[in-house]
Amino acid sequence: MTNNKPLGTTKGPGESHHEYLFITPDLGGRAKIGEFVYYEIEIETGDARVLGRISGRQPVRLLPDGFLADPEVSPGEIASLVGYHSDGHELFEVAVTVLGYYSADMGDFINPRVPPRIGKPIYVADPAMLTGVLSKVKIGETGAAHIGSLLSRPAGEVPVAIDLRAALSTHLAVIASTGSGKSYLAGVLTEELMSPKNRAAMMIVDPHGEYASLTELQAMKEFEDEDGYRPVVKVIRPENVKVMISTLTLGDLRYLLPNLSERMHYLLGKAFGLVQREFGKNWTLAQFLVAVRKAEQEISGKEDGEEEDGYGTAGALIWRLNSRLQGSRIFNDLESLPLTKLFQPGQCTVLQLNEIDQREQQVIVATLLRRLFQARMETEKGTANETDDNYVPYPVFVLIEEAHRFAPASADLVSSQVLKTILSEGRKFGVGVGLISQRPGKLDADVLSQCMTQFLLRIVNPVDQNRIAEGVESVGRDLLKELPALSKGQAVIAGAAVNTPVLCRIRQRLTSHGAEDVDAPSLWIKWSKSGKKEKIGRDQAMPHEGRAGAKDDLFKT
Repeated sequence: MTNNKPLGTTKGPGESHHEYLFITPDLGGRAKIGEFVYYEIEIETGDARVLGRISGRQPVRLLPDGFLADPEVSPGEIASLVGYHSDGHELFEVAVTVLGYYSADMGDFINPRVPPRIGKPIYVADPAMLTGVLSKVKIGETGAAHIGSLLSRPAGEVPVAIDLRAALSTHLAVIASTGSGKSYLAGVLTEELMSPKNRAAMMIVDPHGEYASLTELQAMKEFEDEDGYRPVVKVIRPENVKVMISTLTLGDLRYLLPNLSERMHYLLGKAFGLVQREFGKNWTLAQFLVAVRKAEQEISGKEDGEEEDGYGTAGALIWRLNSRLQGSRIFNDLESLPLTKLFQPGQCTVLQLNEIDQREQQVIVATLLRRLFQARMETEKGTANETDDNYVPYPVFVLIEEAHRFAPASADLVSSQVLKTILSEGRKFGVGVGLISQRPGKLDADVLSQCMTQFLLRIVNPVDQNRIAEGVESVGRDLLKELPALSKGQAVIAGAAVNTPVLCRIRQRLTSHGAEDVDAPSLWIKWSKSGKKEKIGRDQAMPHEGRAGAKDDLFKT
């Protein structure tokens, strides 16, 4: 059945019931951590290859330490002088985690539950075999996203594609330390989503303004199709982000107004109920302020009081509401970002939130997600029609950068609650979420655990590693140990979107990467050589000591 040369010979079972050991000289260096090997068995339908992933290796034949004492003398020469006979080859004991043989009918691996017998040959899996069983979908198919290639093989030899249907319906997470390539990977994923074969309706929540370069794909031939399709990328700048005040919930208002007294909290809640009963869903800030006055009168039992002069609880609450909402460039009475313009098949909307206060960012995201989820529920249930603002008749996907800002482990924010609801119930209504974070230790554990597809890049922090081990069930311990050793652009992909966890080399992006680090030395040199240099030179040429007006010159610009 197999024509290639065996890599090694089975030694026996490993530490657990789904592991085995084999011995190999590994002359070609093929027994790498994460590499796939197999042995052959007979099943009812014929012969089968039981695939496994190398999880560890250690030498089993070592020279005495004394032979290695002088780095200028070959250990082999010393061995021959003392009569120590060796063929010059090392031997390694390699541990393998069994995945099983692939069943096309089930679309999954079946573990035979019996380790290979001692002496059975072990082979390196060929590229064609791995291409057929590692990915659930084939590159070029609708619902496939070409992410990269298998890390243990030459670039491109074994392509890795994820199943977007599984990834988006059960949500995904991209976790990495700073500078490991998480934003780059997000760009690759977006390119695949906007390709002619997928044409996603998606939005990227961009707190740092890193994804504007995705507009380049609108002019690229790789994204055109015969039917005239060309992707659209809309970038919403911070000054164009709008949230209608009446879409805020009582929880949103309380979050925007921190450190309220108990009486203020009570008054705010009573006023919120009053304004909704009297003015319906589309109330204004002025109407809400009137409701605050009315609520205070109902509480105190007085028609007139000191609050009418701007003092007391109602006056203080009105002052806080005005300071936060009156004249805000984001919150207003008449305007919200329309969902139908944010989400269209074949359109990627980049929502830039840089230059916006973090507390306001969280409320913006909470409001948008809440509106989106409600719209999808009403559309699916048939209670919304084409003339309604909340009519969204297709699945949507939201990719959130710096997810630990919106669902932190240390606090229960307004955005945390909405995210938890969508992650647990969004699958039924076609709302998919992708979370990107560089600090999984600061990300809510429940939120992380509900992302069924994971992209894990280099992670060094032990706290972050422990959070991943606790919240991600689909990644084995052997691959978790690899996280600190991954290089930039390398990732562990695991979960619902692939048949088995794989070490992947991320493919090259077609669009520019918009999250490059600032080159401070080059900018200093450029500034120094600009027109400012002449002025700086004159100031430096005249010592300040003993010169009239020297003290004032220090502060001139």
